[in-house]
Amino acid sequence: MTPVQFRRHLHANPELSFREEHTARFIAERLAEEGIPCRTVAGTGILACVEGDLTRHPHRATVLRADIDALPITEAVDCQWRSRNEGVMHACGHDMHVAVLFGVLQQLNRSRDFEGTVLGLFQPAEECNPGGAQAVIADNPFDGYEIRAVIGAHVEAGMPVGSFGFRAGKFMASNDELRFTVTGRGGHAAMREHLIDPVAAAARLILLLSELNGPDCVVSTGRVTADGATNVIPDEVKTEGTMRTFDESLRRSVKLRIAEIAAEIDALHGTRTTVDIDEGYPCVVNDPELTARAFAAAERRFKAVELPRRATSEDFGRYGELWPSLFYRFGVGEESGATHTPRFAPDERAIECGIEFMSMLVKEFSND
Repeated sequence: MTPVQFRRHLHANPELSFREEHTARFIAERLAEEGIPCRTVAGTGILACVEGDLTRHPHRATVLRADIDALPITEAVDCQWRSRNEGVMHACGHDMHVAVLFGVLQQLNRSRDFEGTVLGLFQPAEECNPGGAQAVIADNPFDGYEIRAVIGAHVEAGMPVGSFGFRAGKFMASNDELRFTVTGRGGHAAMREHLIDPVAAAARLILLLSELNGPDCVVSTGRVTADGATNVIPDEVKTEGTMRTFDESLRRSVKLRIAEIAAEIDALHGTRTTVDIDEGYPCVVNDPELTARAFAAAERRFKAVELPRRATSEDFGRYGELWPSLFYRFGVGEESGATHTPRFAPDERAIECGIEFMSMLVKEFSND
Protein backbone atom coordinates (compact mmCIF):
# COMPACT_ATOMS: atom_id res chain seq x y z
CA MET A 1 0.00 0.00 0.00
CA THR A 2 1.32 3.43 -0.88
CA PRO A 3 1.38 6.20 1.73
CA VAL A 4 -1.24 8.14 -0.25
CA GLN A 5 -3.59 5.14 -0.28
CA PHE A 6 -2.87 4.73 3.43
CA ARG A 7 -3.81 8.36 4.07
CA ARG A 8 -7.02 8.15 2.05
CA HIS A 9 -8.23 5.13 3.99
CA LEU A 10 -7.61 6.92 7.29
CA HIS A 11 -9.27 10.09 6.03
CA ALA A 12 -12.39 8.14 5.08
CA ASN A 13 -12.51 6.42 8.48
CA PRO A 14 -11.68 9.07 11.11
CA GLU A 15 -12.06 8.40 14.83
CA LEU A 16 -12.10 10.67 17.86
CA SER A 17 -9.57 10.70 20.70
CA PHE A 18 -9.08 7.38 22.53
CA ARG A 19 -11.65 5.79 20.20
CA GLU A 20 -9.14 4.98 17.44
CA GLU A 21 -9.76 1.22 17.46
CA HIS A 22 -10.18 0.80 13.67
CA THR A 23 -7.30 3.21 13.05
CA ALA A 24 -4.97 1.24 15.33
CA ARG A 25 -5.93 -2.10 13.74
CA PHE A 26 -5.43 -0.72 10.25
CA ILE A 27 -1.98 0.67 11.12
CA ALA A 28 -0.91 -2.59 12.77
CA GLU A 29 -2.10 -4.66 9.80
CA ARG A 30 -0.27 -2.51 7.27
CA LEU A 31 2.91 -2.62 9.37
CA ALA A 32 2.63 -6.42 9.58
CA GLU A 33 2.41 -6.58 5.77
CA GLU A 34 5.73 -4.71 5.67
CA GLY A 35 7.28 -7.08 8.21
CA ILE A 36 7.57 -4.32 10.80
CA PRO A 37 6.95 -5.49 14.39
CA CYS A 38 4.63 -3.37 16.51
CA ARG A 39 2.57 -3.40 19.68
CA THR A 40 -0.16 -1.35 21.28
CA VAL A 41 0.62 1.60 23.55
CA ALA A 42 -1.61 3.96 25.54
CA GLY A 43 -4.72 1.95 24.72
CA THR A 44 -5.34 2.84 21.08
CA GLY A 45 -1.81 3.77 20.02
CA ILE A 46 0.75 1.70 18.10
CA LEU A 47 4.51 1.53 18.63
CA ALA A 48 6.57 0.15 15.73
CA CYS A 49 10.24 -0.83 15.75
CA VAL A 50 12.79 -0.86 12.92
CA GLU A 51 16.45 -1.71 13.58
CA GLY A 52 19.23 -0.41 11.37
CA ASP A 53 21.94 -2.54 9.78
CA LEU A 54 24.71 -0.09 10.73
CA THR A 55 24.05 -0.79 14.36
CA ARG A 56 26.93 -0.51 16.74
CA HIS A 57 24.62 0.84 19.43
CA PRO A 58 21.28 -1.01 19.10
CA HIS A 59 19.87 0.61 22.23
CA ARG A 60 20.22 4.11 20.82
CA ALA A 61 16.84 5.10 19.44
CA THR A 62 15.17 7.89 17.53
CA VAL A 63 11.42 8.22 18.14
CA LEU A 64 9.19 9.39 15.27
CA ARG A 65 5.76 10.46 16.48
CA ALA A 66 2.51 11.01 14.57
CA ASP A 67 -0.91 11.69 16.12
CA ILE A 68 -3.82 9.59 14.86
CA ASP A 69 -7.09 11.10 16.15
CA ALA A 70 -9.63 13.24 14.30
CA LEU A 71 -11.93 16.14 15.21
CA PRO A 72 -15.71 16.43 15.79
CA ILE A 73 -16.27 18.31 12.51
CA THR A 74 -18.62 17.47 9.62
CA GLU A 75 -16.59 17.40 6.41
CA ALA A 76 -17.56 19.66 3.50
CA VAL A 77 -14.86 18.52 1.04
CA ASP A 78 -16.28 16.59 -1.92
CA CYS A 79 -13.81 13.82 -2.72
CA GLN A 80 -13.92 10.04 -3.06
CA TRP A 81 -12.18 9.57 0.29
CA ARG A 82 -14.28 12.03 2.29
CA SER A 83 -15.23 11.00 5.82
CA ARG A 84 -17.72 8.15 6.14
CA ASN A 85 -18.21 8.90 9.84
CA GLU A 86 -20.72 11.73 10.02
CA GLY A 87 -19.58 14.51 12.29
CA VAL A 88 -15.96 13.31 12.44
CA MET A 89 -13.16 14.53 10.17
CA HIS A 90 -9.39 14.57 9.87
CA ALA A 91 -9.51 18.37 9.79
CA CYS A 92 -6.11 18.90 11.42
CA GLY A 93 -4.02 16.80 9.06
CA HIS A 94 -3.32 13.91 11.41
CA ASP A 95 -4.01 11.51 8.53
CA MET A 96 -1.18 13.25 6.68
CA HIS A 97 1.12 12.89 9.70
CA VAL A 98 0.37 9.16 9.95
CA ALA A 99 0.87 8.61 6.22
CA VAL A 100 4.28 10.30 6.41
CA LEU A 101 5.33 8.15 9.37
CA PHE A 102 4.11 4.98 7.66
CA GLY A 103 6.08 5.89 4.53
CA VAL A 104 9.23 6.60 6.53
CA LEU A 105 9.00 3.24 8.30
CA GLN A 106 8.44 1.53 4.94
CA GLN A 107 11.60 3.08 3.52
CA LEU A 108 13.76 2.51 6.59
CA ASN A 109 12.63 -1.10 6.92
CA ARG A 110 13.65 -1.77 3.32
CA SER A 111 17.00 0.07 3.40
CA ARG A 112 18.13 -0.38 7.03
CA ASP A 113 20.92 2.11 6.25
CA PHE A 114 20.97 3.82 9.61
CA GLU A 115 22.47 3.40 13.06
CA GLY A 116 20.49 2.21 16.07
CA THR A 117 16.73 1.75 16.30
CA VAL A 118 13.81 3.79 15.04
CA LEU A 119 10.62 3.68 17.10
CA GLY A 120 7.52 4.75 15.19
CA LEU A 121 4.94 6.10 17.64
CA PHE A 122 1.38 6.38 16.34
CA GLN A 123 -0.04 8.36 19.26
CA PRO A 124 -3.72 8.55 20.15
CA ALA A 125 -5.69 11.49 21.49
CA GLU A 126 -3.70 14.62 20.75
CA GLU A 127 -6.91 16.60 20.41
CA CYS A 128 -8.19 16.14 23.97
CA ASN A 129 -7.02 17.41 27.33
CA PRO A 130 -4.61 16.32 28.86
CA GLY A 131 -3.61 14.49 25.66
CA GLY A 132 -2.44 11.03 24.66
CA ALA A 133 1.27 11.80 25.11
CA GLN A 134 0.74 11.63 28.87
CA ALA A 135 -0.75 8.13 28.50
CA VAL A 136 2.14 7.06 26.25
CA ILE A 137 4.74 8.21 28.77
CA ALA A 138 2.88 6.44 31.59
CA ASP A 139 3.32 3.16 29.66
CA ASN A 140 7.15 3.59 29.67
CA PRO A 141 7.38 2.35 26.07
CA PHE A 142 10.99 3.46 25.59
CA ASP A 143 12.45 1.59 28.56
CA GLY A 144 15.79 0.03 27.67
CA TYR A 145 16.55 2.61 24.97
CA GLU A 146 18.78 5.66 24.98
CA ILE A 147 16.52 8.19 23.26
CA ARG A 148 18.63 10.44 21.06
CA ALA A 149 15.70 12.48 19.71
CA VAL A 150 11.90 12.56 19.58
CA ILE A 151 10.73 14.01 16.27
CA GLY A 152 7.25 15.17 15.34
CA ALA A 153 5.79 17.05 12.38
CA HIS A 154 2.59 18.97 11.72
CA VAL A 155 0.96 20.18 8.53
CA GLU A 156 1.11 23.91 7.88
CA ALA A 157 -1.90 25.17 5.94
CA GLY A 158 -1.12 27.81 3.36
CA MET A 159 2.61 27.04 3.21
CA PRO A 160 3.88 25.68 -0.14
CA VAL A 161 4.52 21.98 -0.62
CA GLY A 162 8.24 21.28 -0.21
CA SER A 163 8.74 23.90 2.50
CA PHE A 164 9.52 23.17 6.14
CA GLY A 165 9.22 25.50 9.12
CA PHE A 166 11.29 25.53 12.30
CA ARG A 167 11.75 27.44 15.52
CA ALA A 168 14.38 26.72 18.18
CA GLY A 169 13.41 26.95 21.84
CA LYS A 170 9.85 27.87 22.81
CA PHE A 171 7.65 27.23 19.80
CA MET A 172 4.08 26.51 20.90
CA ALA A 173 2.20 27.58 24.02
CA SER A 174 0.99 25.62 27.01
CA ASN A 175 -2.73 24.98 27.14
CA ASP A 176 -5.17 24.97 30.05
CA GLU A 177 -8.96 24.77 29.85
CA LEU A 178 -10.99 27.24 31.93
CA ARG A 179 -14.48 26.59 33.24
CA PHE A 180 -16.48 28.85 35.54
CA THR A 181 -19.89 28.52 37.16
CA VAL A 182 -21.27 31.85 38.41
CA THR A 183 -24.20 31.31 40.79
CA GLY A 184 -26.59 34.04 41.95
CA ARG A 185 -30.31 34.43 42.48
CA GLY A 186 -32.41 34.65 39.35
CA GLY A 187 -35.90 35.93 38.75
CA HIS A 188 -37.85 38.49 36.77
CA ALA A 189 -35.43 40.62 34.77
CA ALA A 190 -37.40 43.78 35.64
CA MET A 191 -37.21 43.18 39.39
CA ARG A 192 -33.52 43.80 39.82
CA GLU A 193 -33.79 44.68 43.48
CA HIS A 194 -34.61 41.02 44.15
CA LEU A 195 -31.80 39.59 42.04
CA ILE A 196 -28.19 38.58 42.49
CA ASP A 197 -27.44 38.76 38.78
CA PRO A 198 -25.00 36.04 37.60
CA VAL A 199 -25.22 37.28 34.00
CA ALA A 200 -23.79 40.71 34.90
CA ALA A 201 -21.13 39.05 37.07
CA ALA A 202 -20.17 36.62 34.28
CA ALA A 203 -19.95 39.50 31.81
CA ARG A 204 -17.58 41.35 34.11
CA LEU A 205 -15.57 38.14 34.56
CA ILE A 206 -15.18 37.73 30.79
CA LEU A 207 -14.04 41.34 30.37
CA LEU A 208 -11.50 41.14 33.19
CA LEU A 209 -10.14 37.84 31.89
CA SER A 210 -9.65 39.41 28.46
CA GLU A 211 -7.48 42.10 30.07
CA LEU A 212 -4.95 39.37 30.95
CA ASN A 213 -4.05 39.02 27.28
CA GLY A 214 -0.55 40.04 26.29
CA PRO A 215 2.48 38.95 24.26
CA ASP A 216 3.11 35.93 26.49
CA CYS A 217 -0.43 35.10 27.59
CA VAL A 218 -3.75 34.39 25.89
CA VAL A 219 -7.02 34.07 27.80
CA SER A 220 -10.13 33.62 25.64
CA THR A 221 -13.74 32.76 26.44
CA GLY A 222 -15.37 30.60 23.81
CA ARG A 223 -18.62 29.46 25.37
CA VAL A 224 -21.22 31.15 27.58
CA THR A 225 -24.39 29.43 28.77
CA ALA A 226 -27.02 31.63 30.44
CA ASP A 227 -30.29 29.74 30.21
CA GLY A 228 -32.67 32.62 30.81
CA ALA A 229 -34.95 34.63 28.56
CA THR A 230 -35.56 38.24 27.57
CA ASN A 231 -37.25 38.84 30.91
CA VAL A 232 -35.75 36.01 32.97
CA ILE A 233 -32.40 36.09 34.79
CA PRO A 234 -31.14 32.53 35.44
CA ASP A 235 -29.72 31.34 38.75
CA GLU A 236 -26.36 30.50 37.19
CA VAL A 237 -24.16 31.14 34.19
CA LYS A 238 -21.45 28.81 32.88
CA THR A 239 -18.48 29.94 30.81
CA GLU A 240 -15.65 28.01 29.16
CA GLY A 241 -12.41 29.16 27.63
CA THR A 242 -8.71 28.59 27.16
CA MET A 243 -5.48 29.93 28.60
CA ARG A 244 -2.13 29.84 26.76
CA THR A 245 1.30 30.93 28.02
CA PHE A 246 4.94 30.50 27.05
CA ASP A 247 6.40 30.43 30.56
CA GLU A 248 5.65 28.08 33.46
CA SER A 249 6.07 30.75 36.13
CA LEU A 250 3.68 33.03 34.22
CA ARG A 251 1.32 30.09 33.80
CA ARG A 252 1.17 29.67 37.59
CA SER A 253 0.78 33.38 38.31
CA VAL A 254 -2.02 33.81 35.76
CA LYS A 255 -3.93 30.95 37.37
CA LEU A 256 -3.63 32.67 40.75
CA ARG A 257 -4.78 35.95 39.22
CA ILE A 258 -7.82 34.25 37.68
CA ALA A 259 -8.86 32.97 41.10
CA GLU A 260 -8.40 36.48 42.53
CA ILE A 261 -10.55 38.01 39.79
CA ALA A 262 -13.35 35.53 40.50
CA ALA A 263 -13.23 36.35 44.22
CA GLU A 264 -13.27 40.11 43.53
CA ILE A 265 -16.32 39.76 41.30
CA ASP A 266 -18.14 37.69 43.91
CA ALA A 267 -17.42 40.37 46.53
CA LEU A 268 -18.78 43.05 44.22
CA HIS A 269 -21.89 41.21 42.96
CA GLY A 270 -22.71 38.86 45.82
CA THR A 271 -22.36 35.85 43.54
CA ARG A 272 -20.55 32.58 44.14
CA THR A 273 -18.10 31.53 41.41
CA THR A 274 -16.44 28.15 41.11
CA VAL A 275 -13.21 28.09 39.12
CA ASP A 276 -12.15 24.88 37.37
CA ILE A 277 -8.79 25.02 35.57
CA ASP A 278 -8.11 21.76 33.76
CA GLU A 279 -4.35 21.56 33.21
CA GLY A 280 -3.39 20.63 29.68
CA TYR A 281 -0.20 20.56 27.66
CA PRO A 282 3.13 22.19 28.48
CA CYS A 283 4.95 24.39 25.96
CA VAL A 284 6.55 22.78 22.95
CA VAL A 285 10.25 23.57 23.35
CA ASN A 286 12.57 22.55 20.52
CA ASP A 287 16.13 21.46 21.23
CA PRO A 288 18.35 24.19 19.69
CA GLU A 289 20.94 21.79 18.27
CA LEU A 290 18.38 19.45 16.71
CA THR A 291 16.56 22.44 15.25
CA ALA A 292 19.72 23.93 13.71
CA ARG A 293 20.68 20.62 12.12
CA ALA A 294 17.17 20.03 10.80
CA PHE A 295 17.03 23.54 9.34
CA ALA A 296 20.35 22.96 7.55
CA ALA A 297 19.16 19.58 6.25
CA ALA A 298 15.97 21.14 4.88
CA GLU A 299 17.95 23.87 3.14
CA ARG A 300 20.01 21.26 1.29
CA ARG A 301 17.00 19.64 -0.38
CA PHE A 302 13.90 21.75 0.24
CA LYS A 303 12.95 25.23 1.43
CA ALA A 304 13.54 26.00 5.12
CA VAL A 305 11.83 28.90 6.89
CA GLU A 306 12.01 30.21 10.44
CA LEU A 307 8.61 30.36 12.10
CA PRO A 308 7.35 32.71 14.83
CA ARG A 309 6.07 31.49 18.18
CA ARG A 310 2.45 30.44 18.04
CA ALA A 311 -0.21 30.35 20.76
CA THR A 312 -1.62 27.07 19.49
CA SER A 313 -0.64 24.06 21.59
CA GLU A 314 0.41 20.44 21.14
CA ASP A 315 0.85 17.63 23.64
CA PHE A 316 4.14 16.84 21.90
CA GLY A 317 5.53 19.25 24.51
CA ARG A 318 5.44 16.43 27.06
CA TYR A 319 8.18 14.57 25.20
CA GLY A 320 10.38 17.64 25.24
CA GLU A 321 10.23 17.67 29.03
CA LEU A 322 12.00 14.29 29.06
CA TRP A 323 14.10 13.95 25.89
CA PRO A 324 15.76 16.14 23.24
CA SER A 325 12.91 16.90 20.87
CA LEU A 326 12.13 18.54 17.54
CA PHE A 327 8.70 19.58 16.30
CA TYR A 328 8.53 21.16 12.86
CA ARG A 329 5.86 22.01 10.31
CA PHE A 330 5.61 21.05 6.64
CA GLY A 331 3.70 22.88 3.93
CA VAL A 332 0.57 21.26 2.48
CA GLY A 333 -0.26 23.86 -0.14
CA GLU A 334 -1.34 27.45 -0.42
CA GLU A 335 -4.88 26.39 -1.41
CA SER A 336 -5.34 23.86 1.40
CA GLY A 337 -7.67 26.02 3.47
CA ALA A 338 -7.47 26.33 7.24
CA THR A 339 -7.11 23.43 9.67
CA HIS A 340 -9.97 22.74 12.09
CA THR A 341 -12.48 23.71 9.40
CA PRO A 342 -14.83 21.51 7.31
CA ARG A 343 -13.07 22.44 4.05
CA PHE A 344 -9.46 21.69 4.95
CA ALA A 345 -7.95 19.82 1.98
CA PRO A 346 -4.16 19.36 2.10
CA ASP A 347 -2.16 18.72 -1.05
CA GLU A 348 -1.17 15.04 -0.97
CA ARG A 349 2.10 15.78 -2.76
CA ALA A 350 3.32 16.94 0.65
CA ILE A 351 3.34 13.33 1.85
CA GLU A 352 6.29 12.35 -0.33
CA CYS A 353 8.22 15.47 0.69
CA GLY A 354 7.45 14.74 4.33
CA ILE A 355 8.67 11.15 4.00
CA GLU A 356 11.91 12.17 2.31
CA PHE A 357 12.70 14.84 4.88
CA MET A 358 11.89 12.78 7.97
CA SER A 359 13.99 9.92 6.60
CA MET A 360 16.84 12.39 6.12
CA LEU A 361 16.50 13.44 9.76
CA VAL A 362 16.68 9.85 11.00
CA LYS A 363 20.02 9.38 9.27
CA GLU A 364 21.22 12.85 10.31
CA PHE A 365 20.52 12.21 13.98
CA SER A 366 21.20 8.48 14.27
CA ASN A 367 24.37 8.07 12.20
CA ASP A 368 26.54 10.63 14.01
